[in-house]
Formats: sequence, C-alpha cells, structure tokens
Amino acid sequence: MSVTILPMSHQIAVLALDAVVPLDLAIPAQVFANYPEAPYELTVCGERPGPLPTSAGFSVVAEAGPEALAAADTVLVPGFEPHLRELGDDVLDALRAAHARGARIVSICTGAFALAAAGVLDGRRVTTHWRDAPALAERHPELRVEPGVLYIDEGDVLTSAGVAAGLDLCLHILRRDHGAALANRIARRIVVPPHREGGQAQYVEQPVPERAGGSLAATRAWALERLHEPLTVRALAAHAHVSERTFARRFRAETGVPVLRWLLAQRVDAARAALESSDAGVEEIALRCGFGSAANLRKHFHRHLRTTPTAYRRAFAA
Repeated sequence: MSVTILPMSHQIAVLALDAVVPLDLAIPAQVFANYPEAPYELTVCGERPGPLPTSAGFSVVAEAGPEALAAADTVLVPGFEPHLRELGDDVLDALRAAHARGARIVSICTGAFALAAAGVLDGRRVTTHWRDAPALAERHPELRVEPGVLYIDEGDVLTSAGVAAGLDLCLHILRRDHGAALANRIARRIVVPPHREGGQAQYVEQPVPERAGGSLAATRAWALERLHEPLTVRALAAHAHVSERTFARRFRAETGVPVLRWLLAQRVDAARAALESSDAGVEEIALRCGFGSAANLRKHFHRHLRTTPTAYRRAFAA
C-alpha cells in the first residue's frame, strides 16, 4: 500500500449501474460525502442521468451519465445485479478512458465485473464477493482472483469483497489519502472498527465444527497492550491456555491471517498513530511499537506503505 497526498478538491465519481446494490452505493457516500472533515466531492453517475433502479426495488437519482467520469480523480463502481450481464460501450469506454488518464479505479463487491469487462483489471490481483469469485476467475482468466481477502490495493486499482467489505476499503482509502487519525475519527462516527480483522474466509459457508473453540479476542487485546515486548506464538498460546499448534490454527481461522503477520500489521499501525500524534523520535517509536530499531521500523514501513516514517510524519502529523 502506498501513501497518497491529495488536493483538497479530490473528485469521486460513483458509477451506479442499473440494479445497483443499495448498500454498496451508500457506503462511499457515507464515508466520503457525509462528513465535512473528509475532503472529497462525490458525484453519483449512472448509465444515464436521472432515476435508476436498485437491486432492492426502489430507485435513486444519478446526477450525470458516464461522461462525468472524465473529470473524476477516483472512479468507484458499486456492485450490481445481474453482474454477468453485458454492459454498454459508453460505460466501458468511460472506465477505460478514466484509467488511461490516471484516475484511481475502485470497485465494491461485484463492481469488479464491470472493471474486468473494461480491461482495467488485466493481470492484477483482485477480489470480489466470495460467492462470485469463481465466476470472475472463469470469465476473466487473465485476472488473479483472491477470494479470501476483504480488499486488495494495487495502487491505482483497488477492489473489495462483498457488500460490507466496501466499508473496509473506503476507510482504507481514507487512511491512505489523509492518514490514520482522520480514518479512525470517521470510523468512530460510523461506529465500526478502523481495521476489521481477517478476510472473507470468516464468512464463507462451511460445516459447523464438532467442537467450537472459544474466541481468541482476549489474547489479541492482551497482545495489543504489549506490542513493545518480543511477543511469540509460544507466549500468545500460553496466554490463551492452548498449545502453539492449536493457537496458530485457531488464530488463522478467526482472523484470516497468520499470527506473526497480524502482529506486524498491528505494529505498523501503532507506529503510524505515534508518528501522527507525537513528536517522539523514530528510534523511540520503533522501540515502543516492538520493532527493536529504527532501521527495522523503516524496513517494514517501506514494505507496507512504500514511504519512510519521516515522510509519513511530514504528510500526516497534526
């Protein structure tokens, strides 16, 4: 994931196709257009201006047609039904043109099918609702479809999993554009966590296990209070009173990621928050967040965010 510095007049065009999924459309409107501290201007576009049907049976009004994508800095396509239908050339051409001139292209849920039809996703890692991922992979073998994640950030193209995962992606975009503090503040206003643990694997239909183990949430909370310590799988398993093997298996089942990858992501987030909200030195933040040294913090910061701690602080410090 890279960090982006945006002008205050960033334009977002939401391309709501006929039979748009209402929640997919409402999520970007809620995150990007409902709070004065979120510096975006949002326009709802349709296949034509005027009333357009939703998949729930009621209609919404599109302010413009596909031509409005030409002025957008970010183009976002929510899910629509049926997602395997053929789309008009005017819609596909507008998506191609927006991508070609450098607009950021985003999809929520089955909106990925529109981007794939336009060729915007060719050769990329992408995701969509777990239920529809096999159809996307079959129809577009040139894509690398990953059904087990909540969203994928490919820099200029971002895709999310089904429905509510669009909220995870929109908060991620807000965090990427304007820092963790603003994203966290708006997440609190919406009453959702700034980061949702795990991936779609949590929601895929699967047989009920014979013995359902208890949640490891208490151990994760315990770990978050001790990021400065050299936490190991052994220590975490001991806190949860299970074997290391059982802990690793259950942890991945609950969160969708391995233990150490989760820990690293939490430490990077803690370092981001510290860089935004304090004037502590990079060495001190590295120790406080469990990286051990400034060099180690810089390595992981660049790997995750494609920037340096100093540059990140310069961009996002209050």
